[in-house]
Amino acid sequence: MTDTHTSGTPGTSGTPGTSGTPGTSGTPGTSGTPAASETRDARELRLVVLDMAGTTVADGGLVERAFAAAAAELGVEPGSADHADKLAYVRATMGESKISVFRHLFGAEDLAQKANAAFERAYGELVDSGLVAEIPGAREAIEEIQAGGRTVVLTTGFARVTQDAILDALGWRDLVPLTLCPADAGGRGRPYPDMVLTALLRTRAADAVHQVAVVGDTSYDALSGVRAGAGLVAGVLTGAHTEPELRAAGATQVLPSVAALPALLRGER
Repeated sequence: MTDTHTSGTPGTSGTPGTSGTPGTSGTPGTSGTPAASETRDARELRLVVLDMAGTTVADGGLVERAFAAAAAELGVEPGSADHADKLAYVRATMGESKISVFRHLFGAEDLAQKANAAFERAYGELVDSGLVAEIPGAREAIEEIQAGGRTVVLTTGFARVTQDAILDALGWRDLVPLTLCPADAGGRGRPYPDMVLTALLRTRAADAVHQVAVVGDTSYDALSGVRAGAGLVAGVLTGAHTEPELRAAGATQVLPSVAALPALLRGER
């Protein structure tokens, strides 16, 4: 079983911007972001790449709880300025590969790997405790999209072991034909386009990138779609980032939740 503990390349994230979104050093922000192209006719889309936590999966803040466990293991004092700064960075970089986040926060590779392992362990324990649920209407939306002849792929910034724990907890193992974590795409997670392009290559569901839709709740999701050349880049408001943040990163559509996606794909929005 492959996960981001043992593979992956360092992320290129800068420090969080003052608005709560990532800075512009290879990451989304209010400047330096590629301009979003005009959305094509949604009915042309053949492949839909959906984020998990915050988009199709509600985790009730488990990322922050798991981060607290990882930070404590590395001696970061709760309530300290260092803890607050690191937590702010975690919030700003929601959607990025977690090992990349920890590489930025702790520098040395051995410390990053230790933090990542502690995070994944803590998150998995929270998932096993029954603390994740689907975003209301998410499963129905995915099933409706696939029933209409499109292919859906679920992606995450978590390691494979954590992604599988979430899929098992929700009974989603057989919901879609392919799920991807950063290690499945060569190690680079969002905001890189690698998982989107890997979904295109592995499923062969679309003939070109403009037939791909990318949907997520973070600036990183949106920027990965823009960088992949996706025909539709949509944000949802059930997770980490606001509509202005999503649009600044390149989202051409912002939906209240993934439950509204089938109507958009039918050209009803």
